[in-house]
Amino acid sequence: MKIIILAAGIGSRLGNPLPKPLTSLKNGKSIMQMQTENIASKYNIDDINVVVGFKKDLIMERFPELTYVYNPFFDRTNTSKSLLQALKKHRDKSVLWFNGDVVFDEKLLDILNPYIKQNQSFVAVNTSKVADEEVKYTLKDGFVNELSKTVKNGLGEAVGINFISSTDILKFIDRLEECDDNDYFERGLELAIEKDHIKIKAVDISAFNCMEIDFIEDLENVNNLL
Repeated sequence: MKIIILAAGIGSRLGNPLPKPLTSLKNGKSIMQMQTENIASKYNIDDINVVVGFKKDLIMERFPELTYVYNPFFDRTNTSKSLLQALKKHRDKSVLWFNGDVVFDEKLLDILNPYIKQNQSFVAVNTSKVADEEVKYTLKDGFVNELSKTVKNGLGEAVGINFISSTDILKFIDRLEECDDNDYFERGLELAIEKDHIKIKAVDISAFNCMEIDFIEDLENVNNLL
């Protein structure tokens, strides 16, 4: 299994001149430092690949031990294309990936591990809240059916931690290729569900702290939990 962190975006909504993953938290660590420490506590750090773009050198200098993939079109593409850049290098592997702005409790990885061992594709979700601006999901026959920000009557929010199995990855890559440049990677998952009938579980991690930092308010909420 390979692990991907999507860290190419500009993240302008925080008003921070640095790449968002380098945003400092109250505990003195950056978002990305917390991510990599948590991931390395369960998995091999050599398996981490980081997709970079905006001010990439700042991230690469801060974390020289990681492997990097460059998205040269970071300023005009969205996460579908950043993820595609990395997945192309691991066509025969299963992949666990994280949005670069997610702060999470490392214990939630223990909830995900059984699905990883079963090679079962999944989206980690929080069922305790459903905000309009977040990626939401619905289920059909126990598997994810819809996955986007425009979903009506969503059952919860996707938290930005996902897994694609080695048996599903080639189909997913093909669907990411189909995505528009401004699509989120969730569109590729929706297309693979619709056209290839891949089965994606929604894994509830609501019992653990896990937040994406998009706005100053999110940063304040995360700091209150640390």
